[in-house]
Amino acid sequence: MEGENLVALQWFLYMVVSMLTEYIQAALRHAHYEMLENGRFYGEIDLCPGTWGEGATLEEAREELCGTLESWIIVGLRHGDRFEVIDGIDLKPQPVHAEAA
Repeated sequence: MEGENLVALQWFLYMVVSMLTEYIQAALRHAHYEMLENGRFYGEIDLCPGTWGEGATLEEAREELCGTLESWIIVGLRHGDRFEVIDGIDLKPQPVHAEAA
């Protein structure tokens, strides 16, 4: 029985990580970037309020935006925030029900 629980937990964690990765990739596809007057790049995701990144190159701005988005998701999950459904991916926490023994 113990091995079955471990396999179930591993499968659950795999699915959670996959969903988070898909959500992050989908959100980044909706990012808007611009070059600032100082020559640096700035990006933000309107669907995820407060997420933005800035860097000397477009790639640096994208990497910073990705990190900001990851942190934004973690904080939101901890606080029970609602997330915008992006490209059909919904991060709404689902209730967890224990199995009867």
